[in-house]
Amino acid sequence: MIEKFLPRTEFDSYEDFKANYRLNVPEDFNFAYDVIDEWAKDPEKPALVWVNDDRDERRYTFKDLSEYSCRMANFFTHYGVKKGDFVLLVLKQRVEAWVCMLALHRIGAVVIPATFQLMPHDIEYRCNKAGVKMICTVDDDELLRNIAQVRPACKTLEQVAVVGAHVPADCIDLRAEAAAYPSVFPRPTGEAATDVHDLMLGYFTSGTTGMPKLIVHNYAYPLGHITTANYWHQVEEGGLHFVSADSGWAKFGWGKIYGQWICGAVIVAYDTEGKFDPRHMLETVEHLRPTTFCAPPTVYRFLIKEDLSKYDLSSLKKCTIAGEPLNPEVFNRWKEATGLELTEGFGQSETTVIIANFPWFPIKPGSTGKFSPLYDLDIVDEDGNSCEDGIVGTIVVKNLDKFRPAGLLVEYRDDPAANEDAFFDNMYSTGDTAWRDSDGYIWFVGRNDDVIKCSGYRIGPFEVESALMTHPSVLECAVTAAPDPVRGQVVKATVVLAKGYEPSDALKKELQNHVKKETAPYKYPRIVEFVSELPKTTSGKIKRKQIRLEDSRK
Repeated sequence: MIEKFLPRTEFDSYEDFKANYRLNVPEDFNFAYDVIDEWAKDPEKPALVWVNDDRDERRYTFKDLSEYSCRMANFFTHYGVKKGDFVLLVLKQRVEAWVCMLALHRIGAVVIPATFQLMPHDIEYRCNKAGVKMICTVDDDELLRNIAQVRPACKTLEQVAVVGAHVPADCIDLRAEAAAYPSVFPRPTGEAATDVHDLMLGYFTSGTTGMPKLIVHNYAYPLGHITTANYWHQVEEGGLHFVSADSGWAKFGWGKIYGQWICGAVIVAYDTEGKFDPRHMLETVEHLRPTTFCAPPTVYRFLIKEDLSKYDLSSLKKCTIAGEPLNPEVFNRWKEATGLELTEGFGQSETTVIIANFPWFPIKPGSTGKFSPLYDLDIVDEDGNSCEDGIVGTIVVKNLDKFRPAGLLVEYRDDPAANEDAFFDNMYSTGDTAWRDSDGYIWFVGRNDDVIKCSGYRIGPFEVESALMTHPSVLECAVTAAPDPVRGQVVKATVVLAKGYEPSDALKKELQNHVKKETAPYKYPRIVEFVSELPKTTSGKIKRKQIRLEDSRK
């Protein structure tokens, strides 16, 4: 399949990859028709394995998903959803998350995946910001109450469709109704047809200030993830690909649908409820025997605290990590236990993978890898000039007038200020800082707003967190800036302790001294706070902003 979009798929070295990777983007490309329906011509070709907490299991072929998504497309059009309309999906990892996305792609409607943890004001804001026409949701009681509470205030919302057994009287039973429609949905023609410049997908993302921004991607976006799936995840056609990601965040688009299905991999839908259970995940890996696995650092930090020798993980050939920078200690522990190196990748909701440890060069633990060939990338200073090796600057995508890469956001919708901040001087600024070493490896520092400015020093949280993670008492931690009347800011470490350790002043001192030995002494945390858990997004990213906000109120 990827040969249709890449004139050349094999490369001899990273330099060859960087110089000669070329992506062919058909003007009328539509993922549902040009990928799913093409694979569906083989009626036995597997596409998805669904499992839940109780180890119930269902398997779907591409033909199944093609037919089901056609039924769903007919369902949506019956209720008036058309090209350009926005539909909000809150479907966890029900099979309908994939089916609804494919169906809306067929129609040309814009999919907005969302987390099930949305509160009433979150739902109202998203519906009105995007002009949402329909919500498709799981039958979670609290979520249904939240939607019902704000439904009258959502000006464009016409229908709410529910997946599950508990469907309120004023909502549509999505599964029952969709099943009644034909399993054929002809590809639209004329003005109803899509092209790569039409909007396909939207994500709401929180900035450093203000309300969430609406990122929008066009129909070229899935092709940008060939790099993600084939050259970073290294998925195998017919092999199972297991990613720890809810359907409501961008990692789902990164790892559980587009690039992976273009490559013919089989997606694992890990549809669990409640708190994350590392033992259950390991047992599921042992049972399903995936060949590739990807998770955020948070998940790996819990997995390495288990006795991995109890589990048969021998099916795994490639393990990747994303969401936050990888602490070397996690890398080393995982490799000791499994023999596999964790391969880090970096990008945003606004992009596909832009930096990764690709297969042609050795991994340097702690480095994010090297630049993707899909983008013209650089690290620049405040004036937009390229930084020399070893100098921290901002990661940017350059020369957008010459080449607009597939996978880069179209814009922040209806947000001129955000677009002005991100797009300038013919560049897109990621807002993330890093430095490059003499071998071309990129070393992530942090978001511009995460960098700590203490007594004239600029301290990246990641390097302090990595130092703390080498102490056996630390399960996970977050390093942030705390207000200080003398220094302006000081380094604060918020720490979750491993089993068998208890908070104490003596342990605080021990951790401070440990950091002084592991990195430059001035970076040590002057404040250490022990907590039972860290605030996180549903994707597993630590909410450093929330910690900073709480500290500012003290």
